[in-house]
Amino acid sequence: MKRIAVLSTLVLLLHAGLCVIAGIFVADGALHPARRPLDAEERAYAVKTAEQAGSELQDVSLMEPDRTDLKGWLIRPVIDNGNAVILLHGLSDNRGGVIGHAELLLAAGYSVLMPDARAHGESGGALATYGLLEREDIHQWVTWLEDRTHPQCVFGFGESMGAAQLLQSLAVERRFCAVAVESPFSDFRQIAYDRMGQTFGVGPWLGETLLRPIVEIAFLRAEQKYGLRLQQVSPERVLVESQVPVLLIHGANDHNILPRHSERILQARPIDTEIWRVAGADHCGAISTSPKEFALRLLSFYAEHSSQEAR
Repeated sequence: MKRIAVLSTLVLLLHAGLCVIAGIFVADGALHPARRPLDAEERAYAVKTAEQAGSELQDVSLMEPDRTDLKGWLIRPVIDNGNAVILLHGLSDNRGGVIGHAELLLAAGYSVLMPDARAHGESGGALATYGLLEREDIHQWVTWLEDRTHPQCVFGFGESMGAAQLLQSLAVERRFCAVAVESPFSDFRQIAYDRMGQTFGVGPWLGETLLRPIVEIAFLRAEQKYGLRLQQVSPERVLVESQVPVLLIHGANDHNILPRHSERILQARPIDTEIWRVAGADHCGAISTSPKEFALRLLSFYAEHSSQEAR
């Protein structure tokens, strides 16, 4: 019995030590994602996209109060319907990742603003915070857009990380007429549980049980070293307090961010929220899996809310 007790104690100590190391690694890795700079091919394609809209590609920038210099592109089509859309890319991507969505919107007469998120692309910032700081960035971009283009309505579209950031921004930004998001996570703690399980090819139960200390230590590390309370990042909680109409888009075959996240968001606020469950689509794959239906649903959703006053 004594040997069993000693072995059990050693196992527990080993587990605790590994959880501390893993939690530090997870926190630092999440806050410092790989940065993908813009390349010449992406810029050339963006220039071509602007030319097809009868316009020019404008390089724009925004200096945040914390001195983070954010970069982006603005394209205003020659045939302008008077509305604008802010397009937000996913994790470890840049503004070039949403140029396909920009083509669709430009053809329909929308001006498009494509910013690089902080710590991504050409934007400054050392840390990605999944909406904790980015919600203020989006708020400032809306002000910037209204001051320069005076749109009748400002809409938003985000995918993956950008989707979660966009929903988070609704806590401080009420001028959106409506927003559409594809493959958002519902709550940062929930996606952390998912990631723990995905590492070993199982469900979120592993992160909620055996590996839960890793998640808690990661949150503690983020708060103590960086001053970031990532446990506050929760699009589903933010949406409950918002009146901005939301279109959720989620691929039925999304194995990166499971469809249950959009279902949780819908359950949190069913009023003024609708969902399109895209058969056969994986992560952020709606525009390639069902391009015609994607265009129809997105443009119809924006048109439905284009006469609403900012809230």
